Amino acid sequence: MPDEFVNVRIPKSLYEEISRRVKESGGEFKDVEEYVTFVLNEVVKEDEEENVYTPEEEEEIKRRLKQLGYL
Repeated sequence: MPDEFVNVRIPKSLYEEISRRVKESGGEFKDVEEYVTFVLNEVVKEDEEENVYTPEEEEEIKRRLKQLGYL
């Protein structure tokens, strides 16, 4: 089943800047929509990657780093 799409409003000045970047990308992106989708996917992935460890795992990592003298 293909993804459904929705419209998102952005300031015209931002749209124009993105359009300029698309043109300068050397064909990496076909249009503003593809560029914005790529950037938003990267932001979402980055946010998900930040929560890789559970709080317990983070505490264990900190404990080990302290033992090694890094903290």
